[in-house]
This record gives sequence, C-alpha cells and structure tokens, in this order.
Amino acid sequence: MQLSHRIETLTPGGSNGWEIFLKAKAMIAAGQPVIELTIGEHDIRTDTAILGAMDRSARGGHTGYAEIPGVAALRDAVAARITERTGVATGRDNVLITPGGQAGLFSAHCATCDAGDAALFIDPYYVTYPGTVRAAGARPVTVPARPEDGFRPRGADILAAAGADAKSLLINTPNNPTGAVYDRETLEGIGRAVLERDLWLLSDEVYDTQLWDGSHLSPRALPELTDRTLVIGSMSKSHAMTGSRCGWIVGPEEAIAHLINLATHTTYGVPGFVQDAALFALEQGDALEAEVAAPFRRRRALALEILNRQNVLRLLPPQGAMYVMLDVRATGMTGLEFAEALLEQHRIAVMPGASFGAAAAGHIRVAMTVEDSAFAAALETLCRFAASCCAPA
Repeated sequence: MQLSHRIETLTPGGSNGWEIFLKAKAMIAAGQPVIELTIGEHDIRTDTAILGAMDRSARGGHTGYAEIPGVAALRDAVAARITERTGVATGRDNVLITPGGQAGLFSAHCATCDAGDAALFIDPYYVTYPGTVRAAGARPVTVPARPEDGFRPRGADILAAAGADAKSLLINTPNNPTGAVYDRETLEGIGRAVLERDLWLLSDEVYDTQLWDGSHLSPRALPELTDRTLVIGSMSKSHAMTGSRCGWIVGPEEAIAHLINLATHTTYGVPGFVQDAALFALEQGDALEAEVAAPFRRRRALALEILNRQNVLRLLPPQGAMYVMLDVRATGMTGLEFAEALLEQHRIAVMPGASFGAAAAGHIRVAMTVEDSAFAAALETLCRFAASCCAPA
C-alpha cells in the first residue's frame, strides 16, 4: 500500500547532521564515555515541587479529559504573564494550551496556511521547522540571516522571499541555534515586510526567559502587528519541563477559536494534571524561572572566557538561549567534518551548523547542557582540537 506523499516527504533524504547525535547516542549505549553537547535538554530535572503538584493533581482525580482549550486557571495565568511582559491586554480567549511548543508550531501553520502556500522562516532555524511546515501542507521557504548581521534577518530578504503565495513568516527570538535576540529595529523591519506582503507572523518565544544580553521584545507588543501575530510559548525551557509537553498559542480571539476547533479534532487537549503542574510552576513567579536559567548564564560566561583565549574559532556571543554557535571554517573543515572528527578523537558530541540550514554552514552548535566544570573542560578540549587542525603539518 502506498503511504501519502505528505508523510513520505516530511523530511528529505540525505545527511542533515543528525547522524552525529545518533552516533553519540549509540556510543553511549555501548558504554563509551561521551560528553553530550548536542540537544537542548537541561542537565537538571523538573523541580520536585512541580512534580509534587502534578502528583497531587493526578492522585486527586484530574486524570480524565481536560478542557480542550486548556484549564481556565492556566489560560488565565498565561494571559496574565503575557499582559505583564508585553503590555498588550490579553485574556483567556486569546490563549490555547497545547501539547508543547512543537504542537503549537504545527497548529499555527495549519491556521495560517492552505495546502501549497509558502510558509517562510529564518535560516538558521530550529531543525523541525521545515518538516512542521510540510506536515501542515504548506511549502517551506527560507529567509537567510547572515553571521555579519548577528544572524538577524533583513526586511529586504523577507520581501525577496515572499512571493504571491506566501502566507506566514515564522521567527524565533531568542534564537535557537544562534543565540541572537532580535532588537526593536530588527522587529520593526520584520513588521514592515510582513505588512507589505500581508503575512501572518508566527513568533516562537520558548526561550524568552533565557536572556543574557539585551531584552526580549515580542512582536505582538508592536501595535501594528498585534492582530496578525501568533505567539508560541512553552514550559519546556523556562521551567525544565521538556517531557511534560505543555505549551500555548496566544493570538487574536477569532484565530484561537478556530485553533480550539483544530485541537478538538487532533490532540484533544493536554492532560489536566500536567496543566495543574504548569499552573503551579507559573505561580512561583520569576524566581523559579531565573533559577532554571542560571546554569546557562554561568556557562555562557565560562564559554566567553575560554573562547576569548583562542583565535581559531569565531564566536558570535549568544544573547540568549542555551547554545554557543562557533565558526569553524578557519580549521579548513566543514561543520560536519569538524563535528565528526571531534566525536571520533575526543568523544565530544556537538551539532554541525548545517543541521540548522544553509546560513549556518561552516559552524557548529554547542549546547551548554552539562555541569559547569565538565562543560569548561569539553570546550577547552574543543579549542585545542581546533588549534591542532590549523597547525602546520
């Protein structure tokens, strides 16, 4: 029997760099020690107090079908959080609770694109973006963000990429993989392009609590963009709840109403005990979010200190998120070649930049996701390895 074209073409064939991650996992399973600096998974687990709230809710009976739009109290809490941080009045009817940010990304594209429409996103990009667009039936189109621009997109490039069939633009700030944070000038340039091409703006803001330099500005806070922006958020990064799968979409009431209808026919909501745990976590306020973010702030400082002592790898200091993007082209290797050799020779696993799009070719992404001393030692080894690659034969 023939499967659908859509499911068979979600991800194209050939290498996308993820073989490094898979090879590292296989080596670990075989008992070989590997320093894992590939994916954005916290090295701390979900706070025990949050787990306690989840346990109390489940044992208290909140294990049946939960409200499909989300538990009212959680929607209110998300709305209050968004109102406080953006200055835009946001209510329960502007919020849909989703099974994580990934489900939010898929749903947002379903809401804004018809089959065959072009859905734009910025390159470098989070690795699931192209497949998510294809899963929604749309056509992925990239907009380059250049290293010399701090990996921030130019409005002119958005206009050039947005043809007559373009319906949406997805941005991600703070950015995975680059660590770039879009300032007001960048967002206003994006806004002008979105308005000129009459696009929906989808804003992936799951790293909004991991800010090291500058400040986070949601495009929804710009008055001309409020009614054409869907914001995707999540408990995964802010509260180390990656496995709990609890996120949200915030947007105009009419769009949210239709997205609730979509959820009724797809996910059928998020488990109530997970939502109750998310509500408890949000009620702990900024202090808990700062505690979860603190290890990455420390490791960013460690990375800058170590990398500033060498002159082979070029660094764009990350303004946010849990990654460091390094330009390895001075070694004479591609990002994939560098990552493969580093894993083979030193048992350190990093992601090739090309995993995240053409604009990141010649780079590697290093996740700051192991204990401080282990992270510093791995980064120092990585720097020595890069220097050895440039040494005369």
